[in-house]
Amino acid sequence: MDGPQKDVLDSSSDGQLKVLPKPDNSAPFTERVEHKLQEQVLGRVKVPGKTSADCPDGVTQKAGAVSTCNVTYEGAVIPYEIKISDSYKEGGFMTFYNAKPLKGLIVAKVVYNQLFEQYGSRSDATKLACEEFPAATAVDFDADSGLTCQYWSKYGNQGDGGYETLRVKAGNYGPSFEQVR
Repeated sequence: MDGPQKDVLDSSSDGQLKVLPKPDNSAPFTERVEHKLQEQVLGRVKVPGKTSADCPDGVTQKAGAVSTCNVTYEGAVIPYEIKISDSYKEGGFMTFYNAKPLKGLIVAKVVYNQLFEQYGSRSDATKLACEEFPAATAVDFDADSGLTCQYWSKYGNQGDGGYETLRVKAGNYGPSFEQVR
């Protein structure tokens, strides 16, 4: 790995992260939620990719109702919990809801980019590398994903120089690294 990943965009508002066509306001509520979930995933990872969403039982529009939807990004399925606001009134003009991902999403290009940003400029770190990752994978939040990266450090191997291994985890705000001891 020798630099930032060109497919990782700077802003989640980039037009490449939009799902088109956008359903109009007369579309069924579930369809509008599915669309918004796809854009939410793209906005979080900031890497254009193939998405889809499905709320198999629809989204129940009742105060406090909880529904389940699944968003797919490049083959990885992320389950979401959709909770309608407790203040919802039937027939109201707007429906407020909270969409909570139940798994984290690890996207290879994002991990490679973040590894370069975090370790590429360190004076003690050279030769950044990761094992080959799937394009995207859904994992439990803050759990060991089974994926690792490494960097060569002059302080590695008890100070004799060597590779330091990093576990990759999925957090609420993207991937994180944890030193393997």
